[in-house]
Amino acid sequence: MSLAFYFPVWLLSRNRKEIGFMYDVAIIGAGVTGSAIARELSRYQLNVCVIEREEDVCCGTSKANSAIIHAGFDAVPGTLKAKVNVKGNAMMDQIAKELDIPFKRNGSMVVCTKDQDPKGLEVLMERGKANGVPDLQILDREALIAMEPNLSDDVVCALFAPTGGIVCPFHMTMGYAENACSNGVEFSLNTQVDDIKKVESGYELAVTHTDSGKKETKTAKVVINAAGVYADTLNNMVSEHKLHITARKGEYMLLDKDAGKHVSHTIFQLPSKMGKGVLVSPTVHGNLLVGPTAVDVEDKEAVNTTQAGLDSLGRTASLSVKNVPLRQVITSFAGLRAHEAGDDFVIGEAEDAKGFINVAGIESPGLSSAPAIAVMVADRVKEMLNPEVNDKFNPIRKGILHPDTLTLEERNELIKKQPAYGNIICRCEMITEGEILDAIHRPLGARSLDGVKRRTRAGMGRCQAGFCSPRTMEILEREVPMSMFDITKNGVGSNIVIGTNKEL
Repeated sequence: MSLAFYFPVWLLSRNRKEIGFMYDVAIIGAGVTGSAIARELSRYQLNVCVIEREEDVCCGTSKANSAIIHAGFDAVPGTLKAKVNVKGNAMMDQIAKELDIPFKRNGSMVVCTKDQDPKGLEVLMERGKANGVPDLQILDREALIAMEPNLSDDVVCALFAPTGGIVCPFHMTMGYAENACSNGVEFSLNTQVDDIKKVESGYELAVTHTDSGKKETKTAKVVINAAGVYADTLNNMVSEHKLHITARKGEYMLLDKDAGKHVSHTIFQLPSKMGKGVLVSPTVHGNLLVGPTAVDVEDKEAVNTTQAGLDSLGRTASLSVKNVPLRQVITSFAGLRAHEAGDDFVIGEAEDAKGFINVAGIESPGLSSAPAIAVMVADRVKEMLNPEVNDKFNPIRKGILHPDTLTLEERNELIKKQPAYGNIICRCEMITEGEILDAIHRPLGARSLDGVKRRTRAGMGRCQAGFCSPRTMEILEREVPMSMFDITKNGVGSNIVIGTNKEL
């Protein structure tokens, strides 16, 4: 697995600098929505770039959410949320196959306790039917306990949606991004948009490269604003029709794989005006997830967890699921949802800024909706630019090979050919050097500890990277290559090594 094999693809897509180059489309934001749109646009003969201020794709809301593919019964009929949620859900089996990402239709339940009004479930079921969600049914306690023995003693009935699912948001985002990159989309990471101006040919974007401080201007005929909690800031640079995005913090607890079978379905509570409540759900990797809280915050960088928030998760989760083994929590985290004042997705051109397409307010069910949003936005770009079809478009992306999916004979043969797959780097998740090499050298390869972690799970186990970090750093230093002093946890300002003992 040599660096030379991958060199042309990722270097060109990361580093192309052409003076005066006019892009057809510039996408701001490399979360799941921006990456999905990029992949959809790569089906056409268009010069597309994705601009992301962080050091990697999937560094914002897309990396810190519930990892749920919602069935589509919660959104109000007639809203964009309802429309694209159900369409996106239906597309997931094909997307998972093409992008080689883990996805499971484990089904979801919205539980009602003895202190709640069961009519709330009927409202959700009617919404779901109006939205086109198939096979919804309300089950009584006897049927539920047969499916989920650990439901709370107070649960009396629940709405069951068999089309609900779980996915890995990291792999989903990176699958989209890598496939887009392989099909010719340029990714400009560590690049922050400072200003946007309307010009005759389209839009001028003043950007700063956050790793070097270098300033540059990028020009595009069409701009797609998929900037998450900052989508309002970008819209308000070019449009008199102002947006307001509120950052809604959600805190989560992730439990060890020993707790992963405590429930097999995604267990929701009856929703409130602040969201769908605290869920308890297995993950596609075998852990158990509890969360989120829902607190509006002014600081759009406030991804810290709080003792009060985490304590509330345990109390609230017990209302739907009993005996959640919280002593097996291995990590906690927080994410920010982009809540728009109108409580719906904002997708389309700003009225007074033609060619500037907002994809804003993409909170839950944004992950579920991303496939359909991408098609919707790409169709609008097609109307505007009338591009030719890209006959070389390849929808297939092969994920990182996990040796534990092979038979013993296949694994032994792999190690004979590539000995790095016999060297375990992360003991908790049993991740090999071969997998880390693949993560580094594939399109949009990892350049940080978190970049490796999101692609391979090295560092996501019980010890939370306590053992494998130094070994992963040695591989990054050797393979990129890069100085040990330049290796970061997650980009600018998070360096791991700051000096040598003797010098200090």
